[in-house]
Amino acid sequence: MPNPHHYGLILAGGRGTRFWPRSRRRSAKQVLNVLGSRSLIQGTVERLRAVIPPERLWVLTNGYLRDEIVKQLPEIPARQIMAEPAQRNTAPAIGLAAHILQSIDPDAVMGIFPADHVIAKEARYRQLVRSAFRAAESGRIVVLGIPPRWPETGYGYIEFARGTAPGAQAIPIRRFKEKPDARTARRYVAHGRFYWNAGMFFGRARVLLGELRRNLPRTASLLAALPVFDDDEFGAALGQAFPRCENISIDYAVMEKASGVAGIACPEIGWNDVGSWNAVYELLPRDRDGNVLPKEAISQAAGGNYVDAAGKMVALLGVSNLIVIDTPDALLVASRESAQQVGDLVKMLEARHRDDLL
Repeated sequence: MPNPHHYGLILAGGRGTRFWPRSRRRSAKQVLNVLGSRSLIQGTVERLRAVIPPERLWVLTNGYLRDEIVKQLPEIPARQIMAEPAQRNTAPAIGLAAHILQSIDPDAVMGIFPADHVIAKEARYRQLVRSAFRAAESGRIVVLGIPPRWPETGYGYIEFARGTAPGAQAIPIRRFKEKPDARTARRYVAHGRFYWNAGMFFGRARVLLGELRRNLPRTASLLAALPVFDDDEFGAALGQAFPRCENISIDYAVMEKASGVAGIACPEIGWNDVGSWNAVYELLPRDRDGNVLPKEAISQAAGGNYVDAAGKMVALLGVSNLIVIDTPDALLVASRESAQQVGDLVKMLEARHRDDLL
């Protein structure tokens, strides 16, 4: 039986600009079904269901996406799907949820989950989540570490003690490491004691609030002054206070400074943060030439391509390692190796005030 004091916070406020042109302000990455019949946020809720029932899940998103998320997640009470008044990164968002949950349940233990990840080995993942919750009940903050599959420079790392083997027990971590350069990332992978920081944290609401007071006192004071969640004035007060909170991640604000943080060096669970169109390509089955194509597509002397152009004949001839994303008002053609830079195109559109394409 799920523990009645365990709650989940799903962070769903990002724009997913690297998934343009399908990802827009009102249809961002987390509400897209880029890998199947359900959206990424629906998949997140479904794999947590056996550990945290929907009535104890909370979602923090933005004003553009809230209505779509309410529509996609009818099992979660609509009042628990909240739009932040302003984007202020993960530290204020987690602090806000901790403030709400502490006022509802003084014994609340929170799990914090990104909305847009994919985990292939869901049963094993749920065992790790349960273990993390149990460890957090003792007053520790717990983070999940993912075994690195390559020397990634886009993730932060968690350093465990030498000789740490993958398992389900929470053990002390030595330190958090910033996103490294390529040479340092290769060294981390070779050492074997460095794990990717998956951005999944667990802790008692009161413990997280205590760390926020110590390390981000201005934001903590703003949130502490809010009325209780059920108060009629809560929404108006939040609208005034939240934009004044610091714009900072929970990693920089709290996790790197908190004492006694524990980590679980996870075994392989098939984790992927689906960070670009190339990540989608890597997750999907490919034809004998390494292409991911719609059923109606044809190709000759073409390999390693990803095409998303439903309802349209696509013909590939003599091209390799391309991403082609077709929508009614925009077409993206990019090399797969440039997939991480798609967000730069969104910045160009912003500079041109092309709100119709954002």
